Amino acid sequence: MKLKTALMGAAALLAFAPAAFAERGSDGELKIIQSQAASTMNQYLSSGTKDINASSMVSEPLASYKPDGTMMPRLAVEIPTLENGGVSADGKTITWKLLPGVKWSDGTDFTADDVVFTGQYCMDPAGGCAQLSKFEGIDKIEAVDPLTVKISFKEPKTNPYSAFVGALAPILQKKQFEKCLGANASSCTDANFKPIGTGPFVVTDFKTNDVAVFVANPNYRDPAKPAFATATLKGGNDAMSTARAVMETGEYDYGWNTQIEPEVQAQMIAAGKGKFMTAYGGLVERLELNMTDASSALPEGERSTAKHPHPIFSDIRVREALSKAIDRSLLVEIGYGEAARPTCNLVPAPEMFASDNTGCLTQDVEGAKKLLDEAGWTDSDGDGIRDKDGKKLSLVYQTSVNPIRQNFQAMIKQWWNDIGVEVELKQIDPSVFFGGDAGSPDTFQKFYADVQMFANEWDGTDPQAYLAQLTCEKAPKPEDQWQGENIPRFCNPDYDALIKEMLTTADPAKRADQIKKLNDMVTKDAMVTVPLANRARFSAVSNTLVGVDMNAWDSEYWNVADWSRAK
Repeated sequence: MKLKTALMGAAALLAFAPAAFAERGSDGELKIIQSQAASTMNQYLSSGTKDINASSMVSEPLASYKPDGTMMPRLAVEIPTLENGGVSADGKTITWKLLPGVKWSDGTDFTADDVVFTGQYCMDPAGGCAQLSKFEGIDKIEAVDPLTVKISFKEPKTNPYSAFVGALAPILQKKQFEKCLGANASSCTDANFKPIGTGPFVVTDFKTNDVAVFVANPNYRDPAKPAFATATLKGGNDAMSTARAVMETGEYDYGWNTQIEPEVQAQMIAAGKGKFMTAYGGLVERLELNMTDASSALPEGERSTAKHPHPIFSDIRVREALSKAIDRSLLVEIGYGEAARPTCNLVPAPEMFASDNTGCLTQDVEGAKKLLDEAGWTDSDGDGIRDKDGKKLSLVYQTSVNPIRQNFQAMIKQWWNDIGVEVELKQIDPSVFFGGDAGSPDTFQKFYADVQMFANEWDGTDPQAYLAQLTCEKAPKPEDQWQGENIPRFCNPDYDALIKEMLTTADPAKRADQIKKLNDMVTKDAMVTVPLANRARFSAVSNTLVGVDMNAWDSEYWNVADWSRAK
């Protein structure tokens, strides 16, 4: 027994030896493949998770979220609280103490001025910041001294951990971006593609919608990290080939967002080269119904704007009918298996914030038909497609190229056809769809369709900033480079008022009720957002890669500095 114990102890020491005696760059190249290519390395110019993940290898926030949803300091000494004096008793300020000695990858000092500038950058109304909701309610951001930042709120804020917290809101280097404010934001190509950061890697080459190449940051604050000397992030592949590149051929170490059918997953696992890792958070596959008219007959700059309400969806009965016709359980069974669950909520987790909204879980085709009848949409000419006042009930339904999404499209089209709705399906390259290019007609922000399907989520366990995305002022429009966060163009003054109230509500139970009500206002009450499935994050990891800790509340690459090659 003593010998066995001794051997086990020796084995344990060997297991920890690589980490204990690690050397920066000793493990060669890290190869990541994404089913969607990165379009930018600037998180503030994209809502696409593909871009957030890629950028997080370079740019860092003051604090991040761990897999259990708790906060951890990153560029800060500690998390400010009431107890340590970082959060004021009246809830109107939060003060961050910055880590001393942190360098940007170019060797210059990281200071409070960079933090203040980043706030200025995102809150510039002409800049079209994709993460503006993270700065909701802020009055001013000021540098108290080179290592202290004070954020003041217009009203007492219950959750002050939004700006500069999580992968969506990193710090930009003032020196590099100071000429990129406002309308100049999207034109600063060099800065947006090769940002100077404080993270473990530095971008050396970036080809938009294709590949990003990195080297280890020589000025990273931990001299032993990252373990990899270089990293390559390849994108633009479909989910199937992404999974195969890790699970079958072994060409890559990590495959992000491997949405493939359950039976194919089992076959790949049997190859023995890797594993699929999952984590449930707030990721919801959903339909967004455009509340504005996307018709190509309208002048450019007016399509999908508040100037022209949607001619069909202005009647909630039509929106409700589309939701009722869908069998969410069947979608999940065929598309995701154990990697998703049907939901009617935009905020399905954590449990304390999840509404008891379950009415959509049972398909009701006859109920859908009745609603359309009541709304005056009938099949007057007997061709199977409903019409009203000479207009056909015809919709354009778009999403990104992905085998599961195309299956969903086909099934939903059939259900909608069954209730008399004509549907044109459109598939867009995901690198373009989620790319945020203001000049492209095919981004999900521009929303030149009637219906679109995608999934995104928020960082951390509190959906405060996520729900604040849906206030009236945040609808994408030409004036903000089409970077607004309110994708369906939903506008309800009562919703906006409740957002403001929720931001300052101190009682946890009351605040949870407000979050549930906000969720219900955009789902079952307005049916502008039509949730389908609460998806798990689902990615492929090679057996030769260690240190990966799947995180549903932050970037999947949140701890890439800790990844290494199995010894």
